[in-house]
Amino acid sequence: MIVLKANFKYNVCWLIIMIAGFYIMNTLIMIGVIDSFIENMFVTIWINIILATGLNLIIGFAGQFSLGHAGFMAIGAYVTAIVTQKAASLGGFYASFVIGVIVAVIAALLVGIPTLRLRGDYLAIATMGAAEIIRIIINNMKITNGPAGMFNIPQFATWPIVYIMMCVTTIIIVNFINSRGGRVIKSVREDEIAAEAMGINTTKWKLAAFVLGAATAAIAGSLHASYLQTIAPNDFGIMESISILIIVVLGGVGSVTGTFLAAVVLGVLDTVLQDFGTLRMVIYAVALILIMVFKPSGLLGTWELSIRRLFNRIKRRSV
Repeated sequence: MIVLKANFKYNVCWLIIMIAGFYIMNTLIMIGVIDSFIENMFVTIWINIILATGLNLIIGFAGQFSLGHAGFMAIGAYVTAIVTQKAASLGGFYASFVIGVIVAVIAALLVGIPTLRLRGDYLAIATMGAAEIIRIIINNMKITNGPAGMFNIPQFATWPIVYIMMCVTTIIIVNFINSRGGRVIKSVREDEIAAEAMGINTTKWKLAAFVLGAATAAIAGSLHASYLQTIAPNDFGIMESISILIIVVLGGVGSVTGTFLAAVVLGVLDTVLQDFGTLRMVIYAVALILIMVFKPSGLLGTWELSIRRLFNRIKRRSV
């Protein structure tokens, strides 16, 4: 709350930009520039942004290498599918958001408390294993319809809802990064031993970032299930976690702006290559390799688009 007040004018600026983006999108749809195919592309990009910003918080800012994001996404997706099929109303849909986040947070705590004491590859393997456990549990539950998945999920997630949720989750994550807690997790990322020597409870703050990232993944999963109306356990395997990781690495580890750019680039690239059939994945992989060869730190590295920096520059020029 203190952070939101301190950054109030910057949050207002971003809110104005987001509202402008909403009305531009709405206008382009109304005049027929954006059809249903392009709209689906945008919705996919926005869901990927929610997933990737949450993972970037864990990897880029907290310095924890996690491969379990798909598991938390699966929790949100299946909770929404189950709740909205039992209560097919907008109220049921919003309730499924809350329930999905709560279940994902509990799962993140159960996974994070024992595993976040690990580092590097060991942590990646542990979180990957946890995500696989979640997928296998879903695969063997009667209420989730097992390996057949769930179909005819009521569609309450329209593009305006997905867009708004992307904006809300981004504002929450960015404000957390710019808060005291954000500075603490960055210090843990830079030197965990030095942070502990300063009296910082490193496990607590790593867990806070992990839980927040898991909560945003559950939100993305809820939107994914409601928008596509069909989900299956295989949708949330290790390859889904790696796909999200690719967006984070390609955009720049530690750059929220880079995450946005990478999600858009990969989303558009994936859509453009639809007509190439099986050759699509080869071209997609080659494009990724070329980008990482010529830009190993990602498209933007750690650079951020900052309204605060823009304000300060204007202020200096006016003095």
